[in-house]
Amino acid sequence: MIQSYSDKIFTAFQWDEALQFLAHKECVFTNGCFDLLHPGHLIYLIEAASLSANLVIGLNSDDSVTRLKGNGRPINDFLYRASMLSAITEVGCVIEFAEDTPLRLIESLKPKVLVKGGDYKLDEIVGKEIVEDNGGKVMTIPFVGNYSSTNLIEKIKNS
Repeated sequence: MIQSYSDKIFTAFQWDEALQFLAHKECVFTNGCFDLLHPGHLIYLIEAASLSANLVIGLNSDDSVTRLKGNGRPINDFLYRASMLSAITEVGCVIEFAEDTPLRLIESLKPKVLVKGGDYKLDEIVGKEIVEDNGGKVMTIPFVGNYSSTNLIEKIKNS
């Protein structure tokens, strides 16, 4: 039984515990850096959570974010980002991954639903074949509003 939001956070070294936590649970999976949580993220995550009883978020490690986004990123470290995400009631758990893509995590989880934001084309979604080969569904959720971590960072720098 989860006692607090921090019980929903699993580091890259705790994958076995995360898989035990999720054993026999159907889940929807998404992933990202979630560096600066904004309303677009929240809308997306709540909509993703509506697709299954258990929303699992694969969260890029700090080193992975730096490789993907460049020096100076992430703004917030893994524990900060994971704490913000896991405090959202609809989030079942947050699992760190150190690679640039969540492919290995998707292979381990075999989620029933894999979802990404509307900026992705279905054939670009990492893990699509794995999910579909296991009878799962891959889909995108359209963006709502004009929210962006990159734009937010620029706004802060320029103010």
